Amino acid sequence: MPEPFKNVFDIELIRLMALHFRRAFPDFKSEDFISEIERDLDKLEFKQRSQRICEAMQMYLPEEFEAAAKIIERSLGDQIAGEWSLAACNENGISGWAIIPMSDYVAAKGKKHFELSMHLLKELTKRNTSEFAIRHFLITEPDRTLEVMKTWAVDSDVNVRRLASEGCRPRLPWGLQLKQYIVDPEPVIELLEILKDDPSEYVRRSVANNLNDIAKDHQERVSDIAAAWLCNASADRTALVKHACRTLIKKGHIKTLNVLGYGDVNLRSVTLNTSSPVLNFGDHIELTAQIVSDSRAAQSLIVDYIVHHQKANGTTSPKVFKWKSIQLHPGKSIQLKKKHAVKAITTRTYYPGIHKVELQINGKVVANTQFDLVM
Repeated sequence: MPEPFKNVFDIELIRLMALHFRRAFPDFKSEDFISEIERDLDKLEFKQRSQRICEAMQMYLPEEFEAAAKIIERSLGDQIAGEWSLAACNENGISGWAIIPMSDYVAAKGKKHFELSMHLLKELTKRNTSEFAIRHFLITEPDRTLEVMKTWAVDSDVNVRRLASEGCRPRLPWGLQLKQYIVDPEPVIELLEILKDDPSEYVRRSVANNLNDIAKDHQERVSDIAAAWLCNASADRTALVKHACRTLIKKGHIKTLNVLGYGDVNLRSVTLNTSSPVLNFGDHIELTAQIVSDSRAAQSLIVDYIVHHQKANGTTSPKVFKWKSIQLHPGKSIQLKKKHAVKAITTRTYYPGIHKVELQINGKVVANTQFDLVM
């Protein structure tokens, strides 16, 4: 059984943090710091453990932020060249997951010390990420913070450049929503324009995820960006755009699909069938799609399927699932098979009854079937 994710904040990590704080600040009360955090630690989840560490830092580092900032910077370990998830805290200093509560400390204590906080968040992100902490400054001082992030977008360090994109995602998972950019994403889009051809795939993936966030509220705007960015696009930028448009593709946004080359299709016949009319909860059913071309030219197809889940009140809720992108040759047919499991998950409650299944090709429903879910 895999180790629970919350255990990245284990007692060994906390002791290493205390060791490096003590080396940087001999008066640091290491044992009190450790005792404060390890209290009921096993009962706390990931974010609660991170918050506990941040609170203990506020208790045992000097009250003056300038003094605490010097201690934090002196305690830092090795910078990382690649993705932040690969960093680790060790005898050289603090890196890895411990950086998250440290950057939260900067957000909590450093708002009256803007330039020092920006410097510290930049140094912290070189050893993990400050993507959650920077959002506090984007809320309180958006224009000033964005100007700093524009300089980060051309920094030599890949993790600093990624922070310029990831930190301003309007709907970053686990992070504060940036409601001003949900309403008006143009300031964020200016940053992404700088980063769209970044040499690092790690950074470009962040740009794509940011655009995908924006697409949830501004479909037409992102469709227009996709069209502009695909002009004379490299293979890397083309891949970025396709990944950025994944939500629009699943929603069947016709304009975006046309931009990506998935226009109207000419099909002789399409069928969708299930391996059984009944599906027992916890099991899977096999879907089979048969698609026959009626075109004299090859056709690019994005094939998805939609399951209309039963709700407690008797209505249904559709969920789009990705299936396959294919090239259908003139006059040819293709058969696709897909196993669809229905089992206990934390993000959905299932209810018994008829579940309609639709086949979607290039944003349009072209066939349907159903199964009866038995709980």
